Amino acid sequence: MRARGTRLVGVLTAVAALAVTGAATAQAAPPRVDRGVVQAGLDKMAGDGAAGVQVRVTDGRESFTARSGVAEVGWNRPVPTNGHFRIGSITKTFVSTVTLQLVGEGRIGLDTPVETYLPGLLPDGGTITVRNLLQHTSGLYNYTDTLPLDPAGFETIRFKHYEPGELVALSTSHPLNFAPGTDFRYSNTNYIVIGLLIEKVTGAPYERAVQDRILRPLHLRHTSVPGDRVTVPEPHAHGYTQPTDPPRDVTRLNPSWGWAAGEMISTTADLDRFMAALLRGELLAPAQLAELTKSLPFTNGYGLGITTIPLPCGATVVGHDGGIPGYTSVAVTSPDTKTRLELSVTNGPVAGDLDGVEQVITEVFCP
Repeated sequence: MRARGTRLVGVLTAVAALAVTGAATAQAAPPRVDRGVVQAGLDKMAGDGAAGVQVRVTDGRESFTARSGVAEVGWNRPVPTNGHFRIGSITKTFVSTVTLQLVGEGRIGLDTPVETYLPGLLPDGGTITVRNLLQHTSGLYNYTDTLPLDPAGFETIRFKHYEPGELVALSTSHPLNFAPGTDFRYSNTNYIVIGLLIEKVTGAPYERAVQDRILRPLHLRHTSVPGDRVTVPEPHAHGYTQPTDPPRDVTRLNPSWGWAAGEMISTTADLDRFMAALLRGELLAPAQLAELTKSLPFTNGYGLGITTIPLPCGATVVGHDGGIPGYTSVAVTSPDTKTRLELSVTNGPVAGDLDGVEQVITEVFCP
């Protein structure tokens, strides 16, 4: 999830703003991805401060993985290319997909006020619609801005259990940032409310809907909704807060403060399968798939839990990024799903820059 204290937050937007070469040949057929260039980009990330990084790249029928750095600071064990990691806000794409499935079944209305389903939860629930929540146009204050997510403060809440209602209350103690539907501001509160909405409509925990509707049908056996579980399944690389000296390992944490906005764990292989299936229409009917990627002029390409971003070279990527203490992740695909990339950075004790990420995304997606 997007929160203070995480690295490369908003990486997709940042990369889109960086200058790259190759615009003059944007209409040419994309060449085969140069694995050496991808590896150099990963090595740059590790050299710039990441503890470790792993990536999965699919280019047509070819797919490969690569890695750099170490799985744990102070040891020479390499990052596992099949490693589990916390995906942060990529959770939102899973949750939005479930919501749109319920829309397709007529159980939720995209433009229905939240008050209809969750009476009394939000002071402005009569003017905030489900679409506003999914697209971050609700105006709801971002509750994570109230949490101590800096390296020192995070230790005070690292293993604390939060109820979703507590998180909503942190937000509603502040006024709306703007009138619903008039502006865009990323707020994790939106997806906490969406999680509660899914539970109200289905009569079961939101994680059961994610499991039954996405994880089981797609056989995503290495993707999980951890709840209060503080561990990351093996194998995995360790993530650290930054800047700290000595490095502070925060791999173990209670992600309940992220809940439906950012608690999930996955692998690059599972994320690859999910993104391909989603954009190919395997999870949503055509009408809901069209809504998924539909953005407004002021949402900067953000649809309903997914972002469409034009790169400076002329290519376009669709996906989401995520950040949670210790981990930063990216899952993006070309609109036709023929080219895909999933990347996990295990944050090191020193904050780096975006150049290595730019290098990898440019090599994979830009002709």
